[in-house]
Amino acid sequence: MAKILCVLYDDPVNGYPTSYARDAVPEIKVYEDGQRAPTPKAIDFVPGHLLGSVTGGLGLRKFLEDQGHTFVVTSDKDGPDSVFEQELPDADIVISQPFWPAYLTPARFEKAKKLKLALTAGIGSDHVDLESAIKHGVTVAEVTGSNSISVAEHAVMMILALVRNYLPAHEWVEKGGWNIADCVERSYDLEGMHVGTVAAGRIGLAVLRRLKPFQTHLHYYQRHRLPEAVEKELGLTFHPTVEDMAEVCDIITINAPLHPGTLNMFNDAMLAKMKRGAYIVNTARAEICSRDGIVRNLQNGHLAGYAGDVWFPQPAPKDHPWRTMPYQGMTPHMSGTSLSAQVRYAAGTREILESWFEKRPLREEYVIVDGGKLAGTGAKAYTV
Repeated sequence: MAKILCVLYDDPVNGYPTSYARDAVPEIKVYEDGQRAPTPKAIDFVPGHLLGSVTGGLGLRKFLEDQGHTFVVTSDKDGPDSVFEQELPDADIVISQPFWPAYLTPARFEKAKKLKLALTAGIGSDHVDLESAIKHGVTVAEVTGSNSISVAEHAVMMILALVRNYLPAHEWVEKGGWNIADCVERSYDLEGMHVGTVAAGRIGLAVLRRLKPFQTHLHYYQRHRLPEAVEKELGLTFHPTVEDMAEVCDIITINAPLHPGTLNMFNDAMLAKMKRGAYIVNTARAEICSRDGIVRNLQNGHLAGYAGDVWFPQPAPKDHPWRTMPYQGMTPHMSGTSLSAQVRYAAGTREILESWFEKRPLREEYVIVDGGKLAGTGAKAYTV
């Protein structure tokens, strides 16, 4: 029998929900790119209920405990006295989410002598030190594709909120005002702007597809060029370097995984190449951008706005400068954990566990590290 250590975010401050705004969520069986949605043998949760918090437990408790496994769920993940740190030495499987990551550092890998599987409920395994996973023979998996559209929708929302100056305008309503001039002094149309994505994988390409009806000029950069038919369909301009794209775009949306090739990509030198008055929307990983460089460029007016839901570390400290910098539209890391997305990443987590316990191969698209090397999706998306 296995011990599964699961780190999830805290329940709502008002308590775990007893009712919901909607009775159901749409069932998604196939993703935009043709990948089949998760197909576990069964689920023990109600689709549309809160699963990503501690009480929700990803809907896994009955499944795991009925088989005799030990299932420990906590939100206490940081520091030597945390529940996570205390429970880690004899854990066989660790489950975490990108939104409330349990960082599996080299030191923690050394401590986790029994660890065999590090599983991300969602997309993005950069909170796992992949080199250490390779060294220690730990399999790393994630529920690839499960919340890609959720993140893409969030990115489009943030683009529109920045360009149309939505948040300051809404604040005037809450204040009881009708200050139209104040609301529109930084409000523009998205139509006709040049929008570029860093990476055009599942999320980046979904963002571009959703922006095409706005009559924008669409650009992309990534290591592997898209098929000519896709470029023609969406009217995409390919750029061989990020610098080349940054110089021409009014809006940059970042949709790349964090790895050595993207770490601090948008540093002061890259930001200086961008148009004055450009916007950045980052729903990928915070460390792709220079924290202080973003602040400086908003303060001096070179950037017109920055929005995103990714921070470092997570959760962000109360004095993190992105909380108070001007012209920002930051949210907690929530884009990929809508109640709709939770159905899919909870089901995908169970599907992976079913395969693991039955010693069946995991779906290739779920695999990041296996057999002491990058594999599956990991071999395409990450470098070490």
